[in-house]
Amino acid sequence: MGEKMKYDGQITGKNIILRTLELADCQEYYINWLNDNETNQYLESRWSKHNINSVKDFVASINDSKHSYIFAIIHNTKHIGNIKIGPIDYLYKFADIGYLIGEKSCWGKGYATEAIGLILEFAFETLKLHRVEAGAYEQNIGSQKALLKNGFIQEGVFRKKNFLKTSNQYCDGYKYSILREEWKEHKKDAK
Repeated sequence: MGEKMKYDGQITGKNIILRTLELADCQEYYINWLNDNETNQYLESRWSKHNINSVKDFVASINDSKHSYIFAIIHNTKHIGNIKIGPIDYLYKFADIGYLIGEKSCWGKGYATEAIGLILEFAFETLKLHRVEAGAYEQNIGSQKALLKNGFIQEGVFRKKNFLKTSNQYCDGYKYSILREEWKEHKKDAK
């Protein structure tokens, strides 16, 4: 059926590098990202208060998982966010991605878009997946744009499925996906 392969390399892009997120990355700044209401407003982690132990436990569980990978997004040697792929369905060859740019000074600079592109390369070339999925809140325009720029197609709207803690209201959730052949075509067109 498939099994998680060991991956200790890094994925190098134009402006960022993805490398395996390590326990040493579990520093105060990372905890602050997860506890900041503006930074975490679209993340499921917003429902818990985080500390060094909870963050280390999370990172260790993903790194020990047979179905997920998590990478640090590095810009100019600085850890600015994370991107995760998983859980991976090895039978049907698909996975979900989730990402966070925690450093607010790095918002709106295209780093999430680039990280998504790099994780798609990993998904389709290294893991040999057939499909990658992602979700986005209706209000998270930046995330939607990053997915669309990478060739994702919006394939569903989940009416009033998500809850925004910051505004105390329900909102729509969007489902996006990209297939291997679409990714190859998008990559070719982008050159």
